[in-house]
Amino acid sequence: MKVKVFDESHEKDLEYAINAFLSSTNSDIIDIKYNVAIAVCGEEQIYCFSAMVVYCLKE
Repeated sequence: MKVKVFDESHEKDLEYAINAFLSSTNSDIIDIKYNVAIAVCGEEQIYCFSAMVVYCLKE
């Protein structure tokens, strides 16, 4: 079993990165965990979109 972690500042970038990984690997996907974090720095809001893909390589 393996994991791949993705971290992007925009949800569309996260979607693209995960889809690229899924299309390039010959694996059984076990689970995908998704998380959003928001921080405020002065007047600016900072978003962090992340996901962890749990998978097994096919033999």
